[in-house]
Amino acid sequence: MKLLVTGANGFLGRYVVAEALRRGHAVRAVVRPKAEVSGIEWAHHARLEMVRADLRSRVGLEKIVGGVDTVLHLAAAKSGDIYAQYAGTVIATENLLRAMTETNVRHIVSISSLSVYDYLRLRTFAVLDEDSPLENDAFDRDEYAHTKLIQERLVRDHATTQGWRFTILRPGVIWGKDNWFTARLGAQAGPRVWFRIGAWARLPLSYVENCAEAVVLAAESETAAWQTLNVIDDETPTQRRYACLLRQRLSPRPRIVPVPWTLMRLIAAFAWSINKHLLRGRAKVPGLFVPARLHARCKPLRFSSRRVREVLGWRPRYSLAEAMDRSFGKVAAEEAKIAVPAARTEAAVS
Repeated sequence: MKLLVTGANGFLGRYVVAEALRRGHAVRAVVRPKAEVSGIEWAHHARLEMVRADLRSRVGLEKIVGGVDTVLHLAAAKSGDIYAQYAGTVIATENLLRAMTETNVRHIVSISSLSVYDYLRLRTFAVLDEDSPLENDAFDRDEYAHTKLIQERLVRDHATTQGWRFTILRPGVIWGKDNWFTARLGAQAGPRVWFRIGAWARLPLSYVENCAEAVVLAAESETAAWQTLNVIDDETPTQRRYACLLRQRLSPRPRIVPVPWTLMRLIAAFAWSINKHLLRGRAKVPGLFVPARLHARCKPLRFSSRRVREVLGWRPRYSLAEAMDRSFGKVAAEEAKIAVPAARTEAAVS
């Protein structure tokens, strides 16, 4: 199978390309025009074609998309204001779907996020699964959640109208080497002080190599068609346990300042009420003082990965302990094993 991977130079994208090559697929990897790729182990693989393109522009996209069997759409904007994120996520997706229509590519796996769920409507310690309520527009949350909701609707509506096969994956906290801290723990005050908000909330971890395997399996699997699946590892440690595991592996070890969930929830509710009723919403309130954002980050919940296991037959390849070892240098990363010196094809689209 020939796979097109957008966002191939991103944190998850690098591992998705590595996993696709490991499983014998040919890959056309789309990276940003100015992306640095010299340090990527698969950059010279014989079955890899690298293409530089900006998905915010339609120019040349038909040429990039044409001739592939399946699109793995990982590209998205995770920072910047609403305009930057809308362009990098929504407009980029619109352009990609249009190019797929023009070239008759009829299969897409789109990577979304657990951020699309409505955490305020979930009861404490409820089970979050694919049937949990979604946000209506997520404007009270953040730009990322808002644009991810729109992206999901675009993919689902367009693919349904065109009669395509599609799968939407919602990974949990994607973590791994050099990317192990999560806002679901709380906040960092520099590298040496962490404010851990809560202790018993479960973390829906998705170790990056486990997640990458699920993405490629979704492309290969007939049963994944027209499915929306959360991708969460079997082990969902509490905030306290995960923070302790990280702290044991860091030098110098950070100081962890615990903040009770109930106290933080009351502070956020009070701050939000003052801003809304007295300041008419004009104050720039930190994210942790916005109830919708705080609940999405730190609310104690349980998480189910039953559906992705049943549909894809997926089981996390690496346990939490093994993933920790791989992330902190005790075991070589999987992507290093697929580097094969060979001529590389690279194209640029202006």
